[in-house]
Amino acid sequence: MACRISELVLDCADPERLAAFWCDVLGYVELGREDDGSIEIGPPGVGSGGPQPTLVLSPSSEPRTGKLPLHIDVNATDRDQDAELERLLALGAKHADVGQTGEESWHVLVDPGGNEFCLLRRRLQPL
Repeated sequence: MACRISELVLDCADPERLAAFWCDVLGYVELGREDDGSIEIGPPGVGSGGPQPTLVLSPSSEPRTGKLPLHIDVNATDRDQDAELERLLALGAKHADVGQTGEESWHVLVDPGGNEFCLLRRRLQPL
């Protein structure tokens, strides 16, 4: 293997809000802050460079135009998809319509910053 993804950077208007949301969704903790207002979050006790990529929420005042070319997919680890959907909605996620037929096995959602992500059906083992 030559490379692996170590972190994903997401430009956003409110890094604090998105860091809190994604920490709750993924069970991550804040790992650090930069002078520019960026917040890095990742798995507790592992930090950057572990088996899971960290997320860097980077402040940006530029308005987003169009669909993001990359989105995050998540899978529940300790409950079924329906229970996880309810948890994500309670945390502030909202349903998104991107042209689904209703027959998909996943749910398309947006985080509090308006970034699309999908909740997949299959339950994964926690790391």
